[in-house]
Amino acid sequence: QVQLVESGGGLVQTGGSLRLSCTVSGHIGGITTMGWYRQAPGKQREIVAAITRTGTTNYADSVKARFTISRDNAKNMVILQMNSLKPEDTAVYFCNADYYRQFSAEPLTSWGQGTQVTVSS
Repeated sequence: QVQLVESGGGLVQTGGSLRLSCTVSGHIGGITTMGWYRQAPGKQREIVAAITRTGTTNYADSVKARFTISRDNAKNMVILQMNSLKPEDTAVYFCNADYYRQFSAEPLTSWGQGTQVTVSS
């Protein structure tokens, strides 16, 4: 089974920083795109940032210049460095990975359980 586990969420004041980590475990042939999504109460889940295996990144306009996504392919890990946090960043953050199993060309996707990020005024 493939499992995604996030860590690093917590409570921080406005202007502070948090570093979210997500590690993918299981029998995987390779991971293509990894990303972070978030969902605030009463709002739809939205993409925050994504990164391909080769390092191409994409950010939501609301977080660009403040957040940085990176990955460690050897560890099957994706990182979201969150700086200059604002109260509107408060949400549950979910890790996502698109991958394929060994000897398979079938694209698959998996989600983490989510980690709470709360930014206080």
